[in-house]
Amino acid sequence: MKQATKQYFIQGAIASAILALSLPAMALKSDTQQPMTINSVKQSLDLEKNITTFTDDVVIKQGSIDIKANKVVVTRPSSDSDKIVIEAFGTPVTFYQLQDDGKPIKGHAAKARYEVDKQLVTLTGNAYLEQLDSNIKGDKITYVVPTQQMEAFSDKGKRVTTVILPAQLQEKAPAAASSSANTTKSK
Repeated sequence: MKQATKQYFIQGAIASAILALSLPAMALKSDTQQPMTINSVKQSLDLEKNITTFTDDVVIKQGSIDIKANKVVVTRPSSDSDKIVIEAFGTPVTFYQLQDDGKPIKGHAAKARYEVDKQLVTLTGNAYLEQLDSNIKGDKITYVVPTQQMEAFSDKGKRVTTVILPAQLQEKAPAAASSSANTTKSK
């Protein structure tokens, strides 16, 4: 029995580390250097299938990242450790973080999925992202981490909605003009 408990603990630690690997997709650079805490009412492991499940009031914190879900499932196929998939389910799953520029981003969805090998984040079911007062919502939002490309989709008969405040566009305009002026002067 003592050996089984030890193996259970080791597998739980491995699963937690796998989850930690997925969070840099949306984190401040300094967040990835911070310790991660995962709290839940229950944790279970399926050693044969390499699946760890955190259930009931799951709270994940790492640096500025704060994720809340009803359930988080980490699947790690034994044949290929690069094919790790992390799925969070909630009513809704919520998240908050600070970006490198100090601006917060928050959002929610019924389900969040992160595919480690593809570095692909997918939010489905009333997906919503907000930065300052600008936001985007749709039935599905995907984000490819390395290329920083996002797409939003809606079900048939519905539309994706984006709200952009003019003041936020004006903030970017002087910075762009200043940047192009500096480039022109240096030529």
